Amino acid sequence: MDPNIEKYNAELKGASAQEIIQYFAVNFKGKIAFASSLGLEDQVLTEMIAGIDPEIRIFTLDTGRLFQETYDLLDITGKKYGIKIEVMFPDAEDVEEMVNSKGINLFYDSIENRKLCCYIRKTEPLSRALSGVSTWITGLRREQSVTRTQVSTVEWDDIQKKIKVNPLADWTTEQVLDYICSHKIPYNTLHDKGYPSIGCLPCTRPVEPGTDIRSGRWWWESPDNKECGLHQK
Repeated sequence: MDPNIEKYNAELKGASAQEIIQYFAVNFKGKIAFASSLGLEDQVLTEMIAGIDPEIRIFTLDTGRLFQETYDLLDITGKKYGIKIEVMFPDAEDVEEMVNSKGINLFYDSIENRKLCCYIRKTEPLSRALSGVSTWITGLRREQSVTRTQVSTVEWDDIQKKIKVNPLADWTTEQVLDYICSHKIPYNTLHDKGYPSIGCLPCTRPVEPGTDIRSGRWWWESPDNKECGLHQK
């Protein structure tokens, strides 16, 4: 664990999201990356990073099961901000072996199968994407779900062995939406169709207004377990 985590949190107490990004852009130059899922929070951070330090590496994970709207947003975002968003793919042989042995929709059959699918399509590519960096930026917010209520601005990720920076940790949904609107940031059109949180197509569905933000993700599982493995401590 990095012994400076508490120091970073103390120094950045009360800092804006932009100030947090600037701090790590300066102190970890060349060793920092932003993992974007192209969600609302990540679109906010992409806009901020493009204005603060466009040399910060931005990447996204293409699981092979995404919505077409997500691919469209990826294209639009890169062109709008004049940045390259790197796309990481799962290992083709691993996907073939998994699907041929367990079925194309294996994730519905058991939590174990779902976690295996998430590992192969998301966690392993993330590890490759983070190779060589010491710090990664995410769009995690405490308000997002019951599994994220303890999110801090700066954390230590014990799985990836990296410093994890969450500039929007204390932002509300209203703040995110206001920022999107006021800065005319492109976003996934599925958000206007009842999808507050968007992942893979077969594992995401629309929810009723006022429902928990991530209730449409892996809806067949208990809320306490609904993480794909990218943000487990």
